[in-house]
Amino acid sequence: MQRAIALGDAARRRTPPNPWVGCVLVRDGEIVGEGASEPPGGPHAEVVALSAAGDRARGATAYVTLEPCRHHGRTGPCAEALLVAGIGRVVVAIEDPDVRVRGGGLALLRDAGIAVEVGLGAAEATRSLAPYLHHRVTGRASCLVKTATSLDGRVAAADGSSQWITGVEARADAHELRADSQAIVVGAGTALADRPALTVRLAREPVPCQPLRVLLDARGRVPAQEPLFDTALAPTLVITTTAAPAGVVDAWQAAGAKVEVVDAASDGGGVDLSAALTLLGRDGILQAMVEGGPTLHGALLDAALVDRVVAYVAGAVLGAGGRAAFEGPSAPTLAEAPRFELLDAKVLGGDVRLEYGAPGPRESN
Repeated sequence: MQRAIALGDAARRRTPPNPWVGCVLVRDGEIVGEGASEPPGGPHAEVVALSAAGDRARGATAYVTLEPCRHHGRTGPCAEALLVAGIGRVVVAIEDPDVRVRGGGLALLRDAGIAVEVGLGAAEATRSLAPYLHHRVTGRASCLVKTATSLDGRVAAADGSSQWITGVEARADAHELRADSQAIVVGAGTALADRPALTVRLAREPVPCQPLRVLLDARGRVPAQEPLFDTALAPTLVITTTAAPAGVVDAWQAAGAKVEVVDAASDGGGVDLSAALTLLGRDGILQAMVEGGPTLHGALLDAALVDRVVAYVAGAVLGAGGRAAFEGPSAPTLAEAPRFELLDAKVLGGDVRLEYGAPGPRESN
């Protein structure tokens, strides 16, 4: 199962909006076939592994990171493919929450007399597939907030300067996070202050395609200028409200950006963030990486929409005049403060990378 999870992880940048699944076939103690899901429209992991195994698949045990599907989409049902190949036993890490599956694949296998076990490697597979699982449960894109702070939790100095708080290793790692995401999100303030390109440039391997760049601009503050509106670099989506002037919207579209209108936030200060993440989820975005400023990060936190935080912490101390990483309403008491679970910590040069996860996804109404 560990090998199957590793195979799935290696495919995560090419399979969305489908899950990155790994499958290993074992017969008489020997691996006879293995594979990972191909890009949408291509074979799923089980079919890749069965093709590699050929006749040796008969009587083998299939180790799969996610429940085999039983529905017809662009490809045939994987559960049926396992049956036709004569698989003798199927070990699944986790069930698929997709409404088209939800235990149906397991039931099909069991009804055909196949021995099925569920739960081996469940924690590792759940973490690997977290954005996909969140998307299928809530309908929203999973929200990953990335921030780079000083030792005292500041993202900018008193004069507004923020480049570069962290070192080369941390910045390169942040580009790996971009490569793992299908969208990179900023607010109007960050777009105006930094004029970011929001492209993957420092990843270890070339990406299949650049992530979608998403600008949240409720009032049409950001002009249609490069590099964010240079669609030769990557596609751009602007999520706005009816408060944006028609001339600005026309300029965004003339520059090649797609524009979507959602409701304004209840406080009138921006777009409805839940609606924005739902819109991205509708378009097949599994993970949206937010690289906004403290205001956007704080609003997401206040709305309980942050699913994962990756914080790069440098050894600098910027003092009380610097900007905090999250701005917005304060927790009245320590007991009421949002709590995240530490998932990982590592040293990157002179900086530390801290990864935190929120409690499990809440199903949308």
